[in-house]
Amino acid sequence: VQLVESGGGLVQAGGSLRLSCLASGSAFSIKAMGWYRQAPGKQRELVASIISGASTNYADSVKGRFTISRDNVKNTMYLQMNSLKPEDTAVYYCHALYRIQGGLENAWGQGTQVTVSS
Repeated sequence: VQLVESGGGLVQAGGSLRLSCLASGSAFSIKAMGWYRQAPGKQRELVASIISGASTNYADSVKGRFTISRDNVKNTMYLQMNSLKPEDTAVYYCHALYRIQGGLENAWGQGTQVTVSS
């Protein structure tokens, strides 16, 4: 499985962005997907996840502002980010957990920069 993110950029506080993550390869084997972010000097943290295309989970810091979704036909996951804050500034990474023979494997995208100005 290979993942490619897009949609990052510079936005003012209060604005919106939508990130996309296109999965290729054995996309049918994906069990769960998620968005992580890493700000300078901080550890990578989970922002939102979606399991089997339905069950979702969010970090407390983004609840009510971010929405994760997945289009299985397009093999694409999205993160709609509204009411952005300067503290949302980070590199956002797409992650997938997928089945392989005998177990599970992780895949990561290359990351996309999101910068929110005050």
